[in-house]
Amino acid sequence: MLRITFLGTGGSTPTPNRNPSAIAVNREGELMLFDCGEGTQRQMMRAKTGMTLNSIFITHFHADHVLGIPGLLQTMALQGRKEPLEMYGPRYVDKFLYHLLALGYGERSFEVKAIELKPGDVVKRPKYEIRAIKTVHNVISIGYVLEEDRRPGRFKREKAIELGVKPGPLFSKLQSGHSILVDGEEVRPEQILGPPRPGRKIVYTGDTRPCESVIEAGKDADLLIHDSTLSEETKQYAIDYMHSTASEAAEVAKKASVRKLVLTHLSARYSDLGGVSKLEEEARSVFEKTEVARELMTIEVPYRDKEQ
Repeated sequence: MLRITFLGTGGSTPTPNRNPSAIAVNREGELMLFDCGEGTQRQMMRAKTGMTLNSIFITHFHADHVLGIPGLLQTMALQGRKEPLEMYGPRYVDKFLYHLLALGYGERSFEVKAIELKPGDVVKRPKYEIRAIKTVHNVISIGYVLEEDRRPGRFKREKAIELGVKPGPLFSKLQSGHSILVDGEEVRPEQILGPPRPGRKIVYTGDTRPCESVIEAGKDADLLIHDSTLSEETKQYAIDYMHSTASEAAEVAKKASVRKLVLTHLSARYSDLGGVSKLEEEARSVFEKTEVARELMTIEVPYRDKEQ
């Protein structure tokens, strides 16, 4: 399971229909948060994601991306959390955390660790990793790539039996990449496994102008979640404030050959259905497989070989 829940999809200020930025990612039961705008903990309750986070990944320190952290930490402390929490972010994440804890959020019941990342840094986890990537905003910022390890190829049961391997523990050993002996003859995994299969890959930009670093990092991603604050008619504002238009996000998706693009961080001026449709139409004219994020929208990212 790789489930993405959009807890906040608005830009800068909340609206009746959109909270500020926050995305929950549940990978095989491991829950992490990317950005945490105000009201995120309430959105987590509404979405029933739970609050057993192991990590928070911050793209930058603008208020609409971090103001939800104090309340979230306090709630977890009141719930009796004991497990440490890791908070990743760009330069100054340690100072940011220091001032939060100075106000008494979370430090009484559990440890919060600040880990600074710069573009190219990797957080390695069992069977996947999270990489920091360069983004282009008007403050220090980074984006993130979550990419799973390559998986073994499909197991060829008939071939294994043909080679004298009996179903059972020896099958599992071969599938795990270990050679075995059958009647004194070696049977190697590559004899009964197909070519390695890709894991899943998602990219979250946070706030950014279109840039080559995101295109490069997003190559062949299953899902690109990109800043699309404005439309083409207000493109100069996007340039001035270092955001992207929906069309520009679609150009990035097209150049990176991603499988799906989700537009997020929408300006309050597009809070009605007409505005949302406008952004979606602009983007789809460039990259068809585009969707505008809705509050509490959930996407299940499948393995590629399981799609029809």
